[in-house]
Amino acid sequence: MHDFDGRTALVTGGTSGIGRAVAEAFAAAGARVVVAARSRSRGLETVGAIERAGGEAWYLQTDVSSIDATEELVEKTIEFTTRLDFAVNAAAATDPVLARLTDVPEEDFDESVSVSLKGVWLCMRAQIPALIASGGGCIINLSAQHGLIGRPVAAHYAAAKEGVIGLSRAAALEYAGEGVRINVVCPGPTDTQTTGRVFAALAPNDPEQARKDFLRTIPLGRIATPGEIAEMILWLCSPSARNVTGSIITSDGGLSAAR
Repeated sequence: MHDFDGRTALVTGGTSGIGRAVAEAFAAAGARVVVAARSRSRGLETVGAIERAGGEAWYLQTDVSSIDATEELVEKTIEFTTRLDFAVNAAAATDPVLARLTDVPEEDFDESVSVSLKGVWLCMRAQIPALIASGGGCIINLSAQHGLIGRPVAAHYAAAKEGVIGLSRAAALEYAGEGVRINVVCPGPTDTQTTGRVFAALAPNDPEQARKDFLRTIPLGRIATPGEIAEMILWLCSPSARNVTGSIITSDGGLSAAR
């Protein structure tokens, strides 16, 4: 059981899926949690759920693709909690178009890069000085299995997620001497609403069959839960992972090992 009493965790994209599971897990471990996302209603609902469970949380509406918004996000986090110890950058472009490269609309490519890649850069740009000021800390950036292996009809999404890996590795080397550890988690298929929408897009007439067919390609034969990914992230932020930085951690049931 992790003990993060007195620490502060900032989670972007913290209102759904893996991001919400991470926010709730940090709160359950004693951390004060700042939940950041675009949707105010979902943000307040997430904070309410954390508070009802006995945790302490705040919601901040933000746009991770904006330099002003990300700087304000970290400033407000310090204003609310006095420090920053952990940052999990889970915000990503929602529901990217599934299409061959030549059929992807320019605006969808731009959104993938702006939110999923540039957003991580802007968040780290604001978070790193705050972590150093707090005596050091951890950043976990969410990439994806698509950032490690090629898959059709998602080249623009894969490009952004692979970019997150390169960005994080370089940053880990740059700031290791200042007490900031930066790692990447690459989830494979995870039981979220987004994954359900993907199966529905791939097989509109029978998404459940598409899910069953996909399960047969996973060596462990199962899809992860958001809570399992969250627990991995909390471990990476714990003293048990004090010697881990610049690493790419997968949770994909063995899919990437089979490639």
